[in-house]
Amino acid sequence: MKRMIASSLLAVIMLMLPAIAAADAAPGDVIVTLGENLTSDQKQKVLKEMKAPDGAQTITVSNAEEHKYLGGLIPKAQIGTRAISSSMITIREPGSGLRVETHNITWVTKEMYTNALITAGVKDADIYITAPFPVSGTAALTGLMKAYEISSDQAIPDDVKKVANEEMVQTAKLADSIGPDKAVALLAKIKEEMAANPPQTDADLRALIEKIAADLGITLSENEINSLMSLLHKMQNANINWDQVNDQLSKAKEQLSAFLQSEEGKTFIQNVIDILKEIWNAIKSAFSSSSSQDQQ
Repeated sequence: MKRMIASSLLAVIMLMLPAIAAADAAPGDVIVTLGENLTSDQKQKVLKEMKAPDGAQTITVSNAEEHKYLGGLIPKAQIGTRAISSSMITIREPGSGLRVETHNITWVTKEMYTNALITAGVKDADIYITAPFPVSGTAALTGLMKAYEISSDQAIPDDVKKVANEEMVQTAKLADSIGPDKAVALLAKIKEEMAANPPQTDADLRALIEKIAADLGITLSENEINSLMSLLHKMQNANINWDQVNDQLSKAKEQLSAFLQSEEGKTFIQNVIDILKEIWNAIKSAFSSSSSQDQQ
């Protein structure tokens, strides 16, 4: 009987452990990720810059981990042989959404990180990403997902990690041709629509991409459309919480709609207004000419 009671108690304790661990993460908790190949001076430099609190939990990210999730997405030379990118994640109140800031990151924008982190299931946190010198920033996402897993005690499936990394890389590549704000707005709008009305066929998916691109004044090449379709297929097949994605996208609207607030976005809108004015003036001119002829 004692053995049965002990076994039952052990089973209850084992079932409770995940809940206890998850309860450990509370608003205000901080986890710092440091690239494994930072020198001691560089570590101190980034910790000071991030204003990391004393006693903050610190984890390291290796170059091997970076290659695991970025391999095949960008050239090995671009990933490099050293883990340098570092970050700090601060847990916020439920419902707060994500806020991302970057420093010394040259290729991946804070909005691109926000979009990819939302896909990965990261939520309600302040995130700061940096490096001791300018870097592309592609490797930082790996560390952030690792930190979030530890802070929330929720494992992010490997397929989700890979698709989040691919989304980040594809958005950055699109940014090279259409601009970062348009690239971010495009992916955010597509995911928002996918969460609300999942496309059922390839034709639906293509139509969705083309419609949103047209709405944003974006011209995509055939290769870019095909690459987006491949990425979105992987998103559909991955274990992504689309309700959460939609919720976090709504909370991140200010960051992800940066295109409309940018100089490029304002110029695009002004161009549309100017075209409408020209059409209106042409209509008025036509009516004026017609009226003059009638009077003659």
